[in-house]
Amino acid sequence: MNVAAVQLPAANAPEENLDRAVERVRDAAERGADLVVLPEMWPVGYFAFDAYDGAAEPIPGPTTDRLAALADELSIHLHGGSLVERDGDDLYNTSVLFGSDGELLGRYRKIHLFEYDSEEATRLTPGGEICAVETDLGTLGLTTCYDLRFPTLYRELVDASVEILLVTSAWPRERLDHWHLFTRTRAVENQSLLVAANLTGSIDGVNLGGESVVVDPWGVERANAGTDARTVLAEVDLAEVTETRESFPALADRRL
Repeated sequence: MNVAAVQLPAANAPEENLDRAVERVRDAAERGADLVVLPEMWPVGYFAFDAYDGAAEPIPGPTTDRLAALADELSIHLHGGSLVERDGDDLYNTSVLFGSDGELLGRYRKIHLFEYDSEEATRLTPGGEICAVETDLGTLGLTTCYDLRFPTLYRELVDASVEILLVTSAWPRERLDHWHLFTRTRAVENQSLLVAANLTGSIDGVNLGGESVVVDPWGVERANAGTDARTVLAEVDLAEVTETRESFPALADRRL
Protein backbone atom coordinates (compact mmCIF):
# COMPACT_ATOMS: atom_id res chain seq x y z
CA MET A 1 0.00 0.00 0.00
CA ASN A 2 1.05 3.60 -0.55
CA VAL A 3 0.85 6.13 2.28
CA ALA A 4 1.15 9.89 1.95
CA ALA A 5 1.91 12.70 4.40
CA VAL A 6 0.71 16.10 3.22
CA GLN A 7 2.88 18.97 4.48
CA LEU A 8 0.92 22.23 4.48
CA PRO A 9 1.90 25.83 5.32
CA ALA A 10 0.82 27.11 8.73
CA ALA A 11 -1.23 30.06 7.49
CA ASN A 12 -4.31 31.42 9.28
CA ALA A 13 -6.48 31.48 6.14
CA PRO A 14 -9.20 28.81 6.55
CA GLU A 15 -10.80 28.99 3.09
CA GLU A 16 -7.46 28.99 1.28
CA ASN A 17 -6.17 26.24 3.57
CA LEU A 18 -9.16 24.03 2.82
CA ASP A 19 -8.85 24.50 -0.94
CA ARG A 20 -5.12 23.82 -0.72
CA ALA A 21 -5.61 20.70 1.38
CA VAL A 22 -8.23 19.31 -1.00
CA GLU A 23 -5.93 19.93 -3.99
CA ARG A 24 -3.02 18.19 -2.26
CA VAL A 25 -5.13 15.20 -1.22
CA ARG A 26 -6.31 14.84 -4.82
CA ASP A 27 -2.73 14.95 -6.02
CA ALA A 28 -1.70 12.26 -3.52
CA ALA A 29 -4.55 10.03 -4.64
CA GLU A 30 -3.59 10.52 -8.30
CA ARG A 31 -0.06 9.43 -7.36
CA GLY A 32 -1.44 6.20 -5.95
CA ALA A 33 -1.90 6.91 -2.23
CA ASP A 34 -4.24 4.57 -0.38
CA LEU A 35 -3.92 6.47 2.90
CA VAL A 36 -3.37 10.23 3.17
CA VAL A 37 -2.53 12.10 6.39
CA LEU A 38 -2.92 15.87 6.95
CA PRO A 39 -1.18 18.00 9.64
CA GLU A 40 -2.45 19.36 12.96
CA MET A 41 -4.79 22.38 13.02
CA TRP A 42 -4.17 23.06 9.34
CA PRO A 43 -7.51 24.92 8.83
CA VAL A 44 -6.53 27.76 11.15
CA GLY A 45 -2.81 27.37 11.90
CA TYR A 46 -1.87 25.84 15.24
CA PHE A 47 -0.29 28.95 16.80
CA ALA A 48 -3.13 31.29 15.78
CA PHE A 49 -4.73 30.85 19.20
CA ASP A 50 -6.94 33.95 19.01
CA ALA A 51 -8.64 32.44 15.95
CA TYR A 52 -9.58 29.16 17.63
CA ASP A 53 -13.01 30.19 18.89
CA GLY A 54 -14.10 31.63 15.55
CA ALA A 55 -12.79 28.64 13.62
CA ALA A 56 -14.38 26.01 15.87
CA GLU A 57 -17.06 23.80 14.35
CA PRO A 58 -18.95 20.64 15.28
CA ILE A 59 -18.16 17.20 13.89
CA PRO A 60 -19.77 16.52 11.52
CA GLY A 61 -19.51 20.05 10.21
CA PRO A 62 -18.49 21.98 7.08
CA THR A 63 -14.83 20.95 7.01
CA THR A 64 -15.35 17.30 7.91
CA ASP A 65 -18.25 17.04 5.46
CA ARG A 66 -15.97 18.17 2.65
CA LEU A 67 -13.22 15.77 3.73
CA ALA A 68 -15.67 12.88 3.94
CA ALA A 69 -16.94 13.59 0.42
CA LEU A 70 -13.35 13.78 -0.82
CA ALA A 71 -12.42 10.42 0.68
CA ASP A 72 -15.51 8.88 -0.90
CA GLU A 73 -14.84 10.46 -4.30
CA LEU A 74 -11.20 9.35 -4.37
CA SER A 75 -11.80 5.97 -2.68
CA ILE A 76 -8.99 6.54 -0.18
CA HIS A 77 -8.61 6.42 3.57
CA LEU A 78 -8.13 10.01 4.69
CA HIS A 79 -6.77 11.15 8.02
CA GLY A 80 -8.08 14.69 7.99
CA GLY A 81 -5.46 16.05 10.36
CA SER A 82 -6.97 17.99 13.24
CA LEU A 83 -9.24 20.98 13.65
CA VAL A 84 -10.88 22.94 16.46
CA GLU A 85 -13.99 20.97 17.41
CA ARG A 86 -16.82 22.67 19.27
CA ASP A 87 -18.93 20.46 21.52
CA GLY A 88 -21.22 22.52 23.72
CA ASP A 89 -19.08 24.95 25.68
CA ASP A 90 -15.89 22.95 25.14
CA LEU A 91 -13.30 23.18 22.37
CA TYR A 92 -11.05 20.26 21.44
CA ASN A 93 -8.07 19.61 19.18
CA THR A 94 -9.72 16.77 17.28
CA SER A 95 -8.42 14.58 14.48
CA VAL A 96 -10.64 12.53 12.18
CA LEU A 97 -10.25 9.43 10.03
CA PHE A 98 -12.48 8.66 7.05
CA GLY A 99 -12.86 5.38 5.20
CA SER A 100 -12.75 5.00 1.44
CA ASP A 101 -16.56 5.39 1.33
CA GLY A 102 -16.46 8.65 3.28
CA GLU A 103 -17.61 7.13 6.57
CA LEU A 104 -16.19 8.70 9.72
CA LEU A 105 -14.26 5.75 11.17
CA GLY A 106 -12.52 7.46 14.07
CA ARG A 107 -12.35 10.70 16.03
CA TYR A 108 -9.53 11.46 18.46
CA ARG A 109 -9.48 14.37 20.88
CA LYS A 110 -5.88 15.22 21.71
CA ILE A 111 -5.06 13.98 25.20
CA HIS A 112 -1.78 15.78 25.87
CA LEU A 113 -2.30 19.50 25.35
CA PHE A 114 0.82 21.61 24.96
CA GLU A 115 1.55 24.30 27.58
CA TYR A 116 5.16 25.35 26.94
CA ASP A 117 5.10 28.64 24.97
CA SER A 118 1.56 27.74 23.87
CA GLU A 119 -2.03 28.63 24.77
CA GLU A 120 -3.48 25.30 23.67
CA ALA A 121 -3.89 23.94 27.20
CA THR A 122 -5.71 27.06 28.42
CA ARG A 123 -8.08 27.38 25.46
CA LEU A 124 -8.92 23.72 24.80
CA THR A 125 -10.19 20.71 26.74
CA PRO A 126 -8.09 17.52 26.75
CA GLY A 127 -9.49 14.28 25.42
CA GLY A 128 -9.59 11.16 27.52
CA GLU A 129 -9.73 8.17 25.18
CA ILE A 130 -7.32 6.53 22.77
CA CYS A 131 -8.44 5.90 19.20
CA ALA A 132 -7.60 2.59 17.49
CA VAL A 133 -9.51 1.88 14.28
CA GLU A 134 -9.74 -1.36 12.33
CA THR A 135 -9.72 -0.66 8.59
CA ASP A 136 -9.15 -2.48 5.32
CA LEU A 137 -5.57 -1.17 5.45
CA GLY A 138 -4.85 -2.48 8.94
CA THR A 139 -5.49 -1.23 12.46
CA LEU A 140 -4.65 2.47 12.68
CA GLY A 141 -3.90 4.51 15.81
CA LEU A 142 -4.53 8.26 15.88
CA THR A 143 -2.20 10.57 17.84
CA THR A 144 -1.38 14.28 17.78
CA CYS A 145 1.95 16.13 17.99
CA TYR A 146 2.86 16.53 21.71
CA ASP A 147 1.52 12.99 22.27
CA LEU A 148 4.83 11.79 20.83
CA ARG A 149 6.51 12.62 24.15
CA PHE A 150 4.28 10.19 26.07
CA PRO A 151 5.17 6.56 25.25
CA THR A 152 2.44 5.01 27.39
CA LEU A 153 -0.20 6.28 24.95
CA TYR A 154 1.48 4.39 22.12
CA ARG A 155 1.78 1.25 24.24
CA GLU A 156 -1.97 1.37 24.81
CA LEU A 157 -2.52 1.67 21.07
CA VAL A 158 -0.30 -1.34 20.38
CA ASP A 159 -2.16 -3.29 23.07
CA ALA A 160 -5.28 -2.41 21.07
CA SER A 161 -3.68 -4.18 18.05
CA VAL A 162 -2.57 -1.04 16.21
CA GLU A 163 -0.15 -1.70 13.34
CA ILE A 164 0.16 1.78 11.82
CA LEU A 165 0.63 4.85 14.02
CA LEU A 166 -0.65 8.11 12.55
CA VAL A 167 0.64 11.46 13.82
CA THR A 168 -0.82 14.83 12.88
CA SER A 169 1.45 17.63 14.00
CA ALA A 170 2.49 21.28 14.22
CA TRP A 171 6.02 20.64 15.47
CA PRO A 172 8.30 23.71 15.69
CA ARG A 173 11.57 23.86 13.81
CA GLU A 174 13.62 24.68 16.93
CA ARG A 175 12.90 21.20 18.31
CA LEU A 176 13.14 19.31 15.04
CA ASP A 177 15.81 16.95 16.43
CA HIS A 178 13.23 15.76 18.95
CA TRP A 179 10.70 15.24 16.13
CA HIS A 180 12.97 12.76 14.41
CA LEU A 181 13.98 11.14 17.69
CA PHE A 182 10.40 10.57 18.83
CA THR A 183 8.90 9.49 15.50
CA ARG A 184 11.65 6.90 15.05
CA THR A 185 11.52 5.78 18.68
CA ARG A 186 7.74 5.35 18.76
CA ALA A 187 7.98 3.21 15.61
CA VAL A 188 10.87 1.10 16.92
CA GLU A 189 9.63 0.49 20.46
CA ASN A 190 6.16 -0.45 19.20
CA GLN A 191 7.40 -2.30 16.11
CA SER A 192 4.90 -0.40 14.01
CA LEU A 193 4.75 1.63 10.85
CA LEU A 194 4.39 5.35 11.49
CA VAL A 195 3.16 8.16 9.24
CA ALA A 196 3.61 11.71 10.57
CA ALA A 197 2.40 14.87 8.80
CA ASN A 198 3.74 18.20 10.03
CA LEU A 199 3.06 21.85 9.23
CA THR A 200 5.74 24.03 7.67
CA GLY A 201 6.31 27.76 7.21
CA SER A 202 5.72 30.38 9.92
CA ILE A 203 2.77 31.73 11.89
CA ASP A 204 2.61 34.26 14.72
CA GLY A 205 6.39 34.30 14.98
CA VAL A 206 6.80 30.53 15.22
CA ASN A 207 8.69 28.58 12.56
CA LEU A 208 7.23 25.13 11.93
CA GLY A 209 9.54 22.23 11.21
CA GLY A 210 8.11 20.37 8.24
CA GLU A 211 10.04 17.16 7.54
CA SER A 212 6.95 14.94 7.57
CA VAL A 213 8.08 11.32 7.65
CA VAL A 214 7.15 7.72 7.03
CA VAL A 215 9.04 5.38 9.39
CA ASP A 216 9.24 1.59 9.26
CA PRO A 217 9.14 -0.78 12.29
CA TRP A 218 12.95 -0.77 12.49
CA GLY A 219 13.03 3.01 12.81
CA VAL A 220 14.22 3.72 9.27
CA GLU A 221 12.80 6.86 7.66
CA ARG A 222 11.42 5.64 4.36
CA ALA A 223 10.46 9.15 3.27
CA ASN A 224 11.06 12.72 4.43
CA ALA A 225 9.24 15.75 3.01
CA GLY A 226 12.00 18.25 3.71
CA THR A 227 11.07 21.80 4.72
CA ASP A 228 8.92 23.01 1.81
CA ALA A 229 5.16 22.57 1.49
CA ARG A 230 4.92 19.27 -0.35
CA THR A 231 3.54 15.74 -0.18
CA VAL A 232 5.71 12.72 0.46
CA LEU A 233 4.70 9.13 -0.44
CA ALA A 234 6.12 5.77 0.52
CA GLU A 235 5.21 2.18 -0.23
CA VAL A 236 4.74 0.08 2.91
CA ASP A 237 3.43 -3.40 3.71
CA LEU A 238 1.67 -4.61 6.86
CA ALA A 239 3.73 -7.77 6.56
CA GLU A 240 6.69 -5.65 7.72
CA VAL A 241 4.99 -5.22 11.08
CA THR A 242 4.19 -8.90 11.43
CA GLU A 243 7.66 -10.02 10.38
CA THR A 244 9.37 -7.55 12.73
CA ARG A 245 7.26 -8.57 15.71
CA GLU A 246 7.82 -12.27 14.99
CA SER A 247 11.53 -12.14 14.18
CA PHE A 248 12.41 -9.84 17.09
CA PRO A 249 9.61 -10.38 19.65
CA ALA A 250 10.43 -7.52 22.01
CA LEU A 251 6.76 -6.74 22.64
CA ALA A 252 6.17 -10.31 23.76
CA ASP A 253 9.07 -10.06 26.23
CA ARG A 254 7.55 -7.24 28.28
CA ARG A 255 7.40 -7.94 32.02
CA LEU A 256 6.02 -4.70 33.49
